[in-house]
Amino acid sequence: MPNITITLTDTQYAGLGYAAFSPQDWADNAITERCRIANDEIVDIMVKHCLDNGIPIPATREAIVALAFADGVVKSAVDRQAEAELSALGVTP
Repeated sequence: MPNITITLTDTQYAGLGYAAFSPQDWADNAITERCRIANDEIVDIMVKHCLDNGIPIPATREAIVALAFADGVVKSAVDRQAEAELSALGVTP
C-alpha cells in the first residue's frame, strides 16, 4: 500500500494545529476525501464508457477504477500533462 509523507516546519504544524484539532487527522481526511472524489469521477466515466460500448461493468468500485486505468479510459494527471505538452509541440502521443 503506498504511503504519502509530508514534512512541515514547526511553524506550519503550529498553524495547522490552530486550524484543526488534530493536524494528522485533518491531513488524513483531506487526502482520503480527495481520493474518494476522484474515484467517484472515474467510476462515473467508466460506467458510462461500459454502457456506451457494451462492456460488462465490474462488480466493485475498485475493479471499475482498475479497469478504467488498464483500458486507458482514464489516465493519471502526469500522463495527461505529458500528452498535452507533446500535443503543444505538434507531436502525436
